[in-house]
Amino acid sequence: MEEKVKPSPTFKAELKAARQKASKPLLWVGILSIVMLFAGLTSAYVVRADNGNWLIFNLPNAFYLSTAVIITSSITLFFAFQMAKKNNSRATGFGVLATFILGLIFAYLQYQGWGELYSKNIVFAGKSANASGSFLYLITFLHLMHLFAGLLSLLVTLKNAFKGKYNGGNTLGLELCSIYWHFLDILWVYLFLFLYYIR
Repeated sequence: MEEKVKPSPTFKAELKAARQKASKPLLWVGILSIVMLFAGLTSAYVVRADNGNWLIFNLPNAFYLSTAVIITSSITLFFAFQMAKKNNSRATGFGVLATFILGLIFAYLQYQGWGELYSKNIVFAGKSANASGSFLYLITFLHLMHLFAGLLSLLVTLKNAFKGKYNGGNTLGLELCSIYWHFLDILWVYLFLFLYYIR
């Protein structure tokens, strides 16, 4: 039988460094694919709106609140990142925790917004459905699905933060999570303004 050769500590360190170096470019590739998805959806929205038979309605009040909530969540995550650079693990953890809670509130407000739409007979599909309502449900649902991925990332980051893994010399995991979360924030603000002005 052949003996299994254990990788040397140097090889493990080099492999870890290579993974860390590749993680940020891979994240940006993922973000670019999401941008392309929503660019396609909003373009299709504009084209369909120009074809007529387009119902115009006000956005739910809950969407206004959710916009304020997600912007606030970016502020708390920025605070967490600054605290990590100052080696304050406790404050970092609480910043990430606050961001996670605000993310859950955002998701709940999105659900409330759908409830408001449904109460006005604006539905995704069926006899009474209109393309404008269907597009709104689809766009907001897809954003929410990407937000759930962000919440999972925040949970992992939260665990690491309270374990003291982030400090002035190691912020990569927190930085990756922050980039994705801030992107989701900017994406939602764009979508909200788009849906508000393009009717």
